Amino acid sequence: MSDGFTIGPRPRRLLLAANAVFLLVASAGGFVADLVGAFTGAGPQGAVLRAVPDAAIGFVEAHGLAFILGVLLWRAEPVRSWHLTAFAIHVLLGTSNLVFWQLFITGNMLVVGYVTTILHVMFASLQLGAALFA
Repeated sequence: MSDGFTIGPRPRRLLLAANAVFLLVASAGGFVADLVGAFTGAGPQGAVLRAVPDAAIGFVEAHGLAFILGVLLWRAEPVRSWHLTAFAIHVLLGTSNLVFWQLFITGNMLVVGYVTTILHVMFASLQLGAALFA
């Protein structure tokens, strides 16, 4: 896709690894908060899950799948298809954060919302660049 300028495999591999670490850490934290909220009604998710306990399945599945995707990105080869996959992951997660922003307000988690959404936008941009210049 590029016409001359390329990004070598080493920096692209480091990008995938950094991306994986972010997904693993953020999703693990979210997963724990989901379980605490679902089973005790406490924590940031507790405010939502006390009112709608069945919503826990979506929370747990989303954070569990993000963790699995983090593992896959950790093991991924620095090729265009993996960078496009990572791009798609962050477009989905970042857009979901924005569409459902009220959850961050209800759970008193605005800092988490700002940090994770900014990182999703950053990683989506970097992964798209890596895909274009692979």
